[in-house]
Amino acid sequence: MTFSKDRREKAFREQDLDVYYDSYLRHPGSALLTLIGFYKGYYHNFVLSAFFYVIKHSPVWLIPIITANIINSITGRAPDVWNTVLINAALVAFLLVLNIPMNWLHMHFRAIAVRRVEAGLRSALIHKIQKISIMYQKELESGRLQSKIIRDVEAVETVSDQLFTNLLNILINVTVALVVTVNRSLTVFIFFLIMVPIAAVLAWLFKNPIKSRNRAYRVEVEKTGARVNEMVELVPVTRAHALEDEETKRMDLMVSQIAEQGYLLDIVQTNFGAVSWCIFQLFQMLCLVFTAGLAIRGRMEVGDIVLYQSYFTTIVAQVTALLNLIPIISKGLESVNSVGEILNVSDIEDDMLMEPLSEVRGEFEFKNVSYRYPKTDKNVVEGIDLHVMPGETVAFTGMSGAGKTTILNMLVGFCIPTEGVLTIDGVDVRTLNLHSYREHLAMVPQETVLFSGTIRENILYGTDGITEDEFDKVIRESGLSEVIASLPEGIDTMVGERGEKLSGGQRQRISIARALIRHPSVIILDEATSALDSLSEKEVTGALDRVSENCTRFIVAHRLETVRNADRIVVLDHGKVVESGSFDELIDKKGYFYRMKIGSGGDHYAA
Repeated sequence: MTFSKDRREKAFREQDLDVYYDSYLRHPGSALLTLIGFYKGYYHNFVLSAFFYVIKHSPVWLIPIITANIINSITGRAPDVWNTVLINAALVAFLLVLNIPMNWLHMHFRAIAVRRVEAGLRSALIHKIQKISIMYQKELESGRLQSKIIRDVEAVETVSDQLFTNLLNILINVTVALVVTVNRSLTVFIFFLIMVPIAAVLAWLFKNPIKSRNRAYRVEVEKTGARVNEMVELVPVTRAHALEDEETKRMDLMVSQIAEQGYLLDIVQTNFGAVSWCIFQLFQMLCLVFTAGLAIRGRMEVGDIVLYQSYFTTIVAQVTALLNLIPIISKGLESVNSVGEILNVSDIEDDMLMEPLSEVRGEFEFKNVSYRYPKTDKNVVEGIDLHVMPGETVAFTGMSGAGKTTILNMLVGFCIPTEGVLTIDGVDVRTLNLHSYREHLAMVPQETVLFSGTIRENILYGTDGITEDEFDKVIRESGLSEVIASLPEGIDTMVGERGEKLSGGQRQRISIARALIRHPSVIILDEATSALDSLSEKEVTGALDRVSENCTRFIVAHRLETVRNADRIVVLDHGKVVESGSFDELIDKKGYFYRMKIGSGGDHYAA
């Protein structure tokens, strides 16, 4: 089996992203190990970053030693005191100048790793969302997904910076300070070590409260993000029914809950910071008194008081910084778990290893097909037997909840039969490369989905090699000619977010044009002309009828005009086929379909 260049490149990119999925699989339940696994292939960047950090940060460690040497030389009235001062000053000046290029190299290697993993993690989420089954994805709220891609990945980037850079810097600073101290005075070194258990106790006391508060705050933010999306979409409905006050109260309640969770998190973090700062300041004063006592007794030189005080300040600052990192690390690791909620989803479409289809004839066969949604025990579609030949036009009708949408979802491959077999060109949909199949399919949904861009860009979305003659023909067939002529920018008019600058009928024509431009072998129309007036519908239906000469067509529609010329009308009731035949056959039969027609006054039928 051979793959095109684009398919090989796609497979290669997804293989690169496997490191993020594998990290969760290898370290279940451990957010820290999972995070470390994200950086597989970049560990050497942090080694180099640490190396250059040691060089660029060396003045901070050497200045206390140099200061002590100068003070001791002066107080000891050494004969070469000026030489000591000048040599030490020159050394510090050299290291300070060296700080500039070393700091750039330190940041360069760190930033490459962190930023690439940040981008890779977002890309992994986007790839996974594109592969998650539609049925599972419908259970996810778009606001939560946005929060995970933007907010949580940003938090992961922040915790990466803290763990792999700041934490590393803290460890280096503390190690250098302790090594120098133990070489000069074992007594002072032992004194320094006394504060380590206190730091550990503080970290242990505050770790769990901060972690739980971070989780509660993250959940509230995600819930509110999802609700804000709904609120924005429902503004016209809310205002039309004078429900602004009720919606405002509902959102105010959610905003106040975020504020409450944020306040509780802030209080925990504030108490943590205040207690740790107070304790370490007391220990710093104790260090000054302790080293001063040793100097008074003649057990150390006066200049060494400055050295030990500086190193103790360094250790205090670094341990304090370490403790202050705990809330940030806790928040970041919670975001690692949050991202994992998507990357760990197993309900995905994974058909890359299946043989891709080079063509689709459009023959479909339902063999005793039933379907029930996950976590339910009732079939929404049951015992469907239907054979559709290539080029045939089939319309589905029935009352709301009859199973029409479920059948369309099965035809697209969004859901797989729970019982029975559905074949496409003789191939079981369970073993079909759905991606390659959908390349030959076009769908016009009831709710038109447009992106911010021009009319041309929306029509040509996902296509290439389309000539201007083909494009102009599709414009005419979809009834867009007059619409485009009336717009100031014509075909290059920006449609706005979700096409808000256009009417419902204009958006639907663009959706139909997008389907026609693909030259599909199979076209699925779900209320595709519901937003059009009668004249426009007749024009578009005529164009769709001409398309159906070369492709298999499935239709769900309310209007008779849309389905009158269908080769077959399948009537559904509670998930079962109750009638099937041409329009004239069903009218002559005077059965279920006829009663629906009469009940709607002769112009429409319930679908």
